[in-house]
Amino acid sequence: MIFDSDVLIWAMRGSATAAKTLDLADSLLISAATYMELLQGAKNKEDLKLIKEFLSDLKINIIPLSENIGHRACIYIEEYALKTGMKLPDALIAATAAETEMVLCTGNYKDFKEIKDLDVMVFKNL
Repeated sequence: MIFDSDVLIWAMRGSATAAKTLDLADSLLISAATYMELLQGAKNKEDLKLIKEFLSDLKINIIPLSENIGHRACIYIEEYALKTGMKLPDALIAATAAETEMVLCTGNYKDFKEIKDLDVMVFKNL
């Protein structure tokens, strides 16, 4: 399963629901775009260290960007940016999940609901 940044952020903030979702997943994967989003959210070097340790401790693997992922993300931007306001990170994350034929777990279903070739698991932080 590929995780969107929101699920990981909730887990880092202590959400039991997010932690359980990660624990129950058969695989822990993120897009390189998700990794960049997480790093960009760091306020200082200590935050950056905590993010990297969190990912390392859970053995979360980062799926690198590829030519196919980039191409599919361009198609998604062409198809959905004007209609839904899709931004580049979401296009790259969706393209990563679609290209690897993995389920995307996200709490932001509205960002991905229009994409027909994407398998999405909606996360609800209860």
